[in-house]
Amino acid sequence: MVEYPYRTSYTKRRIVLILKVLPFFLLIIAALVGISQLQVVREFFGQASGEPANIQVDTQAVLGPMPRPWRNLAQGGEEHDWRMGKLVPSVRALNPEYIRIDHIYDFYEIVQGTPGNITFDFSKFDGVIDDIVASGAKPYIALSYMPPAISSGDILAVPVNWADWQLTVQKTIEHVSGTRGISDVYYEVWNEPDLFGDWKYYGDKNYITLYDYAQRGAKNARGVRPFKIGGPGITALYKNWFDALLKYAVANNARLDFFSWHRYNLDLDIYRKDMFEANNWLTQFPQLEPTLELHITEWGHDSNNHPGYDTNYGAAHAVAGSIEMIGVVDRAFAFEIQDGKDPEGKANWGRWGMFTHNDFGAAPKPRYSALRMLDRIGDQRLQLLGKGTWVKAAAARNDAGNTQVILSNFDRSGRNTENVPVTFKNIQPGNYSVVKEFLGGRKQTENVSTSAAELQVHVAMPANTVSLIELIPQ
Repeated sequence: MVEYPYRTSYTKRRIVLILKVLPFFLLIIAALVGISQLQVVREFFGQASGEPANIQVDTQAVLGPMPRPWRNLAQGGEEHDWRMGKLVPSVRALNPEYIRIDHIYDFYEIVQGTPGNITFDFSKFDGVIDDIVASGAKPYIALSYMPPAISSGDILAVPVNWADWQLTVQKTIEHVSGTRGISDVYYEVWNEPDLFGDWKYYGDKNYITLYDYAQRGAKNARGVRPFKIGGPGITALYKNWFDALLKYAVANNARLDFFSWHRYNLDLDIYRKDMFEANNWLTQFPQLEPTLELHITEWGHDSNNHPGYDTNYGAAHAVAGSIEMIGVVDRAFAFEIQDGKDPEGKANWGRWGMFTHNDFGAAPKPRYSALRMLDRIGDQRLQLLGKGTWVKAAAARNDAGNTQVILSNFDRSGRNTENVPVTFKNIQPGNYSVVKEFLGGRKQTENVSTSAAELQVHVAMPANTVSLIELIPQ
């Protein structure tokens, strides 16, 4: 869930005092240095809390293949009969590697019968799997929620008997990874157990028990291709959950292939911080450290509906966040593909989707267009320095040998504007075309010449904009 910063009342009083005296302070400075310098002073105070970007790209320093953690998408529980349908070509254009789906047991009527006497029907679920495969991706399946046929209460309750849950997981894996023949599928045990069902890692309603019987079912699966199982898909990264699940796995020789969590936050540094902490905690479990994968299976700027999901605000956050995950996060699942239907009948209602609901044409929103732009960056990652507080960037060389830089200026306040210098170093003197493409379709091309081994251009970046710059030798 989103972690909102807070201030004490004491801190608030200090801020109010500073704001009251700041104008007088500026006037004093103006008198001392001259009215002509007042704008410089204002700019100084405006930038005091952050650093503007000064991007420098070494066009010959190839760091290796470009990691693409953004090539993972998720869809939540919007509608019981949700299908990707006509969105398949548009989703395929994002080149997704995995698509995560949850609510499989309460939406698709997979489990039928009564406790102790259950049967399985995957016909409705197969439609969703067909869509995922048609988009070029593989399924990442959240094993949720409790099938009504075996539950002791609602879909968030424990089963009447655990053997039914174990068999349900076994048959699900045997169908998708066996009958369907799809290799390398991920199975994530539950979705946000700390929220949906109020599971703990101890006590009567123990997630460890839920996971234990699920991994037993996975071990019993026969006739299947390689797959992975893990969890817990909690609402944020919590050390107590991490330690509890890994201690259980080590003590019981239980199968645990990945640990997963969600992260909704405006702080772009949080993804790097999460991975640093998780990897640090993992060193305490040498039995699992060499193989355990770490996944963020949902992410965005707000776990609640937020108008930014319909605008460039969400687009800039998605690209800036993706840039900050490069080389840090292997898989991060942008949530989500398509909006559900607004109870009030609005096309845009701050829902998390990259597309509007089908009733409004399944129209692409800015976040979709921004991720398409991001994914156009080349496969050879180049060294880049000079990212700022707001402007994040990544650089690569594409198959044509051109240098590309993706820029995103994410500012939650919507005020930061920069004329970003971008310096291309270690280039051959000569003639070049510089193509600047901006989110929304605007494009600029300028022809430049240089007799030096570097070239600098400037890119005007208002708040919450995304651009792709390409340097093309002539």
